[in-house]
Amino acid sequence: MSTPEESILDRLRRSCREIAGTASFVRIDEERIPAYAASLPAEQLRHLQMDPACHLLGRGEATAAFFLTLGAVNFGSGTFAELGIPPLQSGYRRIASALKDAFEEGGALSAADLSAVDASSCLELFGLDPDQPAALELAARYSRSLNQLGDWLLGRFGGTFSAPMAAARGSAPHLVTLLAEIPSFRDATRYRNLEIPFLKRAQLAVTDLYIAFGGRGLGRFVDIDRLTICADNLVPHVLRLDGILEYREDLSRRIEAGDPLPEGSAEEVEIRACAVHAAELIVAELRRRDQAVNALRLDNLLWHRGQQPRYRLRPRHRTRTIFY
Repeated sequence: MSTPEESILDRLRRSCREIAGTASFVRIDEERIPAYAASLPAEQLRHLQMDPACHLLGRGEATAAFFLTLGAVNFGSGTFAELGIPPLQSGYRRIASALKDAFEEGGALSAADLSAVDASSCLELFGLDPDQPAALELAARYSRSLNQLGDWLLGRFGGTFSAPMAAARGSAPHLVTLLAEIPSFRDATRYRNLEIPFLKRAQLAVTDLYIAFGGRGLGRFVDIDRLTICADNLVPHVLRLDGILEYREDLSRRIEAGDPLPEGSAEEVEIRACAVHAAELIVAELRRRDQAVNALRLDNLLWHRGQQPRYRLRPRHRTRTIFY
């Protein structure tokens, strides 16, 4: 049971800890964590990475608009293979690069633009093939998510992209909670008697703002340590190949065969929840070793590690979802 004082991210941590203790399909190898934490490059944990080739940086309000807009379409990993994107190429980078090009060529998209965008516009904007059924489905989902972001900005914040950050008053969990008012950002599910508010895209949007602005200005969040890792299908995959997460044999076979896991299934929820809790254990071990680290920094390191061929060439779990 949650308490009135328990924040939504505290509830996420508690729920993931409980799931990790009783999971049927996924296990955390806690004995490996001390050595694993010691093996992580301290320099990479200190210096957060963000590729300027596919992200709009240094543009003030336009940068804020870019990352909130990107946050609205930062999903599709369960569909990218059906679009013919090779394993060594990143579907995320394609979407982010296309959005950056649109901002640089035509200026920042306004809240009114987002509110009115349709699936046909998304096909063109993101370079999706209208002859592919999966592309049509993804474009429709992108347009709905962008519409919801635009409507929220217009209705709550006068259409100003920086206003949600001002309303959050420097609190990362507060901005996450605000973003979770948008239906497409409301990434929460149930597992047995637990509610698990992963809020992956809301947390990632806050993370991106923090990194893009160097923790200052529109990216200043005094409690950034309260975020968890962003529970998608790449960070758990890295933790699995690195020996921290172990999957039951039948689950491993399904993933290796490319069989999709239904959204909200026990297998999918356990993968995400165990990744969150494993990251909490790794962060605790790093802090025990006097490293100034948080879940955001660990997530950044693991996500970029996951771009290496060793990780990209092995199948990771696929789920058709708007949440990652």
